[in-house]
Parts: sequence; structure tokens; C-alpha cells
Amino acid sequence: MSWNKYAAVEFAKNHVYHESHRKCELFVKNAIIAGGLPIHGTGSAKNMGLTLTQVGFFKVSGEPQLGDVVVIQSISGHPDGHVCIYDGHQWLSDFAQRSMYPGAAYRKSRPAFQLYRHY
Repeated sequence: MSWNKYAAVEFAKNHVYHESHRKCELFVKNAIIAGGLPIHGTGSAKNMGLTLTQVGFFKVSGEPQLGDVVVIQSISGHPDGHVCIYDGHQWLSDFAQRSMYPGAAYRKSRPAFQLYRHY
């Protein structure tokens, strides 16, 4: 499996909405596919970790790098959690985010998350 993080990020940049449509899992999955990996959907963003590892991503910590994906666990009112991909400057899901956490409720709750990187 050949991973092109630049193609994945470019796809994500070209397909974001101005605001969330609650389709982060679908958008990040499609960006990863555009980057050359045959990933399947999980239906719930918080469950994407295993799927990411199955296509060659590894759990990492530290500062995000271009092409990294973060899986964020659920909070009240958001049972599916969240997933987004880093473009080197900002996090993208189905919209361009202000921070890794996609909104005020996430920033307040600060749920657990895991960063993934493909080498």
C-alpha cells in the first residue's frame, strides 16, 4: 500500500465545507482513499483507530505532522466522536477547524484522543 499524504491532504482541502455537516468520518476516509490507501468506513469516527492501523498507520504522540490523523472520543451530544487530518497548519474534517478539537463543546470537554501517522 502506497501512501501519498500530500494527495490525501489536497483532497481534504478541496472538499471541506464552511461549517460542519457532521460527516467527518466519511470525509477523512475519502481523503485517505485519495492518498492511496484502501480504508473502509466504520460509521463512527471514534472507532477509526483499528481501521487506520489495518492500513499501515501507527499510534504516535507529539506534535502533528502533515498527513497525521487524530481520532477523538465522544462527548455528550456527539456520540460518534470526531476524526480529522492535519494539513501541516490546521486540522481538516468536513470543514476547516480552528483547532484539533472541532468545536466549543469539544474544547471544553477535552476528550481522549489518539494521533496516527503512516510511515
